[in-house]
Amino acid sequence: MAAIRFLHVADLHLDSPFKGLSSIPKNRWQEIRESTFHAFENMIQYAVTTKPDFVLIAGDIYDGENRSLRAQHLFQRGMEALREVGVPVFICHGNHDHLSGNWVRFQLPDNVQVFGQDVETKTIAVQGNQVHISGFSYKERHIRDAMHSYYPNASGQGYHIGMLHGSLEGDKEHDVYAPFRQSDLIGKGYDYWALGHIHKRQVLHMDPAIVYPGNIQSRHRNERGKKGFYDVTLTKDKTELQFVPCSMFIYDQLEVSCKHIIHANELISLVEQELKDYVEQNGNAIVELTLSDISEETFEMLDASSREEWLAIFQESLDKHNPFILLKDLTINLPASQLNEALILSEIWEGWDSAAWKLAVKELYQHPKGSRYLPSIDEHFIEEVKEESKQLLNKAVSRGV
Repeated sequence: MAAIRFLHVADLHLDSPFKGLSSIPKNRWQEIRESTFHAFENMIQYAVTTKPDFVLIAGDIYDGENRSLRAQHLFQRGMEALREVGVPVFICHGNHDHLSGNWVRFQLPDNVQVFGQDVETKTIAVQGNQVHISGFSYKERHIRDAMHSYYPNASGQGYHIGMLHGSLEGDKEHDVYAPFRQSDLIGKGYDYWALGHIHKRQVLHMDPAIVYPGNIQSRHRNERGKKGFYDVTLTKDKTELQFVPCSMFIYDQLEVSCKHIIHANELISLVEQELKDYVEQNGNAIVELTLSDISEETFEMLDASSREEWLAIFQESLDKHNPFILLKDLTINLPASQLNEALILSEIWEGWDSAAWKLAVKELYQHPKGSRYLPSIDEHFIEEVKEESKQLLNKAVSRGV
């Protein structure tokens, strides 16, 4: 059988609001808000240029159930661009963009096929082969059923591909929707499983390939690293996966050693060079910067100004060279003489679970007027508070408070 080639894309989250970026300068905020759109356009341009046999989009095209007008318009134009070069597209909607939302309808071009709420199989002829693609779209946000059980077993000639927006049974890191076990999917006899929902790129199995491409654009600190999609070449004997990055920027952490640094100008030059080198290797980024190997003398220099001042001067130095790199946060590792006390204090809240966090801020979140402006108490909120707490503890300990 002739090889087939397709793009496996998932979790576009167009028009995502982004989280935990209050420290980003206002003049860069628009670039960040546009990033999911730019990532999508990069994917479309790649498809237009390379002309795969078809494209699979495995859920969460939009960030919310009430899809924004602009996001839909952009998506529709992208589908039109693929139609013009003869590339079919198969779509299943996920928990974020489920079918029960309220939105203005756009008519997608005839190269696009959208799966309904029930599992169904669509067939396309590619290179003289019949390709059978099975999938479904979420009727509502919470799908707890093991939807894979409704997928037909592979039979007859041709290729069989499953599209499934869901998660491994027992996964404790994410909301578990349409749960499955690897053995369940392998047992269907398909040649490829195109998964969505989990934003971390990962290959769960290779024969057959069971794959999460991850999302196409990082949106917060827990979505670090390069983001994009897979260009897949499939035969009955082999699956080749080529990862294609398409994001406008990435989230990352960078540690800079301050060994032998005692003057401010030395530190500024060092950080500037390290970040310029980072951009050359990795591209645009939002970076959490950590200064390590801090001597007592270096710590005294750093502690003479606020963290915000240091961040501002580092950012100003970078902006002169016009790279897209934004410093989201600065962590200063305490010298050994300060570290033990800070660790003892931080242990108080390091062991808290989500219930303890909610109890600690209960009165604030019950305020009748102010609570509406507060973020939800989720893992992103907790990580932000922990990081800020570490900085406050560091400063308090250093001053003997």
